[in-house]
Amino acid sequence: MKVNRTAAVFVASSLALAAALGGCSSSTSSDDPLASTTSSAELTVWVDANRATELEEIAAKFEADKGIAVKLVQKEYGDVMKEDFVKQVPTGKGPDVIIGGHDWLGLFVQNGVVARLELGEAEAGFSDVALRAMSYEGITYGLPVSLENIALLRNTALADETPATWDALIAAGEAVVEAGDAEYPVLVPSGPESDPYHLYPLQTSLGAPLFGVKEDGSYDPADLQIGSAGGEAFAAKLVEWGEAGVVNTNITGDIARDEFAAGKAPFMLSGPWNLPAIKEAGVDYAIESIPPAGDKPLTPFVGVQGFFVSAKSENALAASEFVVKYLGSEEVQLDLFAAGGRPPALTSAFEIAAAQDPDVGSFGEVGLDGVPMPSIPEMGAVWNYWGATEAALINGTAGDPGVAWSEMAAKIEADING
Repeated sequence: MKVNRTAAVFVASSLALAAALGGCSSSTSSDDPLASTTSSAELTVWVDANRATELEEIAAKFEADKGIAVKLVQKEYGDVMKEDFVKQVPTGKGPDVIIGGHDWLGLFVQNGVVARLELGEAEAGFSDVALRAMSYEGITYGLPVSLENIALLRNTALADETPATWDALIAAGEAVVEAGDAEYPVLVPSGPESDPYHLYPLQTSLGAPLFGVKEDGSYDPADLQIGSAGGEAFAAKLVEWGEAGVVNTNITGDIARDEFAAGKAPFMLSGPWNLPAIKEAGVDYAIESIPPAGDKPLTPFVGVQGFFVSAKSENALAASEFVVKYLGSEEVQLDLFAAGGRPPALTSAFEIAAAQDPDVGSFGEVGLDGVPMPSIPEMGAVWNYWGATEAALINGTAGDPGVAWSEMAAKIEADING
């Protein structure tokens, strides 16, 4: 579901911005709309330490090409970085460009701190899921640079193949445990409040996505689907899996990683962030699609990171060109992949990365069937009840599973409408 854009809109907005910058222009004639920007202009880019070094070369190239310096400011990636951006932009401070997760976008748009970004012809180089993630209500605000999602890891020494369904996978895992070759049939990262992120693919395969989707590809908070009959079926399965020990709220993400690395389970739900420990342990593994628990499409969440332009940037044209044409280049996307190991969002860069590292290709292929984690503000209401209800179902303390799930959905809807 691409958000359609045209190169003509990008050119038009660029000319308008160029005119706005005309007050500080020189008399140099050039086809480059940035040629009128003074040599004293500077872009400030907030970026995490893992990627700052990789951006130095492209920042220098931009300055050499355009005469505009790029100052890279290292910030610790996370909530503090996000919140500082929201606080500083309205005051005229903060950066011209920031790296961030697509799940920050709802907050950014709600606070009016990010500018619309016209990708123009560059849009065709990205997958639908990457573009959807960087869009809000049908408008693109960010340039995607990397993606991540979960998949199924299979210990090839303990399981020769992955069964076609989740129930069959559980049965196969239990057979390995009964044979004395493993301690867990499958490891699903959880914790005291459960882990809806890892369980979501199974939930969708039973017919209970969170929200419906509008024609422009954005999530529709007025179409809450989590409380459907499929949700009640999923709730009953959580009770079943909890009783069988298949899903256990004592198994945190770190414990799941360490136990799989120790060869104690034939299967695990995991993202690429656990691979270094598993490789170091010498476990031979395969990365595959998660078998469905039901007969509906199985869609894991996809997280996308990218660059956003400040709505208050005094060098908006330069910032947009730096983001779209320079940070969106194949060279830079591959450099960022080398730095962080996340699959590149640019399709051509992803294909190169996948050829270099088959693990990247395997995770990326699974992610193509995924959906962006919703970034809409209404997700706050979802998180308030979702994990706690799942944990109660898994631990057998929720009472009737259908009633518990329906009550959760009703609370979420009330908060959204509240």
